Amino acid sequence: MLSNIPFSLLELAPMQKGSTVSETINKSTQYAQKADELGFNRFWLAEHHNMPGIICAATSILVGHIAGKTKRIRVGSGGIMLPNHSTLVVAEQFGTLESLYPNRIDLGLGRAPGSDQVTSHALNSDMRRAERFPEEVQELQKLLGPYDGTHPVRAIPGENTNVPIWLLGSSLFSAQLAAKKGLPYVFAGHFAPHFLKEAVALYRREFTPSSTLKKPYFMLALPVVAADSDEEAQYLSSTSKQRVLALMRGQELWLQAPVESMAGKWSPQEKAQVDNFLSLSVIGSPETIKSKLETIVEELVVDEFIFTNDLYDSEKRHHALEILMAIKK
Repeated sequence: MLSNIPFSLLELAPMQKGSTVSETINKSTQYAQKADELGFNRFWLAEHHNMPGIICAATSILVGHIAGKTKRIRVGSGGIMLPNHSTLVVAEQFGTLESLYPNRIDLGLGRAPGSDQVTSHALNSDMRRAERFPEEVQELQKLLGPYDGTHPVRAIPGENTNVPIWLLGSSLFSAQLAAKKGLPYVFAGHFAPHFLKEAVALYRREFTPSSTLKKPYFMLALPVVAADSDEEAQYLSSTSKQRVLALMRGQELWLQAPVESMAGKWSPQEKAQVDNFLSLSVIGSPETIKSKLETIVEELVVDEFIFTNDLYDSEKRHHALEILMAIKK
């Protein structure tokens, strides 16, 4: 069942405390190269701002860097938070990337700020930009498409590169918009599990074929912790639990070493909140991971998976990729 489903990766460039930005980006690059070597389909980079421990603010620059250091894998944004940027600048940046790396660039778009309210205001003082998301998606489609002879502003480069646009979401809004526009849709199950079933059902039910997509294409983002045994995977998963706990407390988000037990690190209420946040996590041995993913595919008709894989140790992180690709055989 999994053999025909592409596996992809979503990267936040996680940083250990005491490390440097250069070291962190180098690790992400090596991680992408491992994914490229193993046959993963896409490597997408998120956009987050003002978050110590997450080094992916300049998303388009990282996309270009990773594309230049890999050979085959598609590289893109997961995603560009459109309210933070001019549509023309996004079109020019991704048009340039597509020109440099033909048929390897994806443009995933979101309408959240990817930051707190104060930082969002620093990025863009117009707090109503998110309300214009549908119109700005359409504007991007025009800027990246063929020139129609009437558009007063043209993306040079960008025009007629037709960079594939994906809509990312964690609620019903983007699912409905993706369906209306006939675009591929990605649900952010790695941090917002609540509306998953409703969003997928809405997207498939209301999908309208377009010039770019004839039938619905749904990609699900999931947190994964793959190891040789269930016990080791549970141990390694404490890294992501510590990060989510820090996020909920408003603390810095450094990548923490795994711990044998989370007891004493959180209150019962905080544990419940973290468990809820990570409720779609796929944690375990190869056999456990395979079984869980097959169940998800059967329930939701997933066309592609994109995984977050936030492990502290780089060797363990790379080995998790080997496990994921092995279960497809």
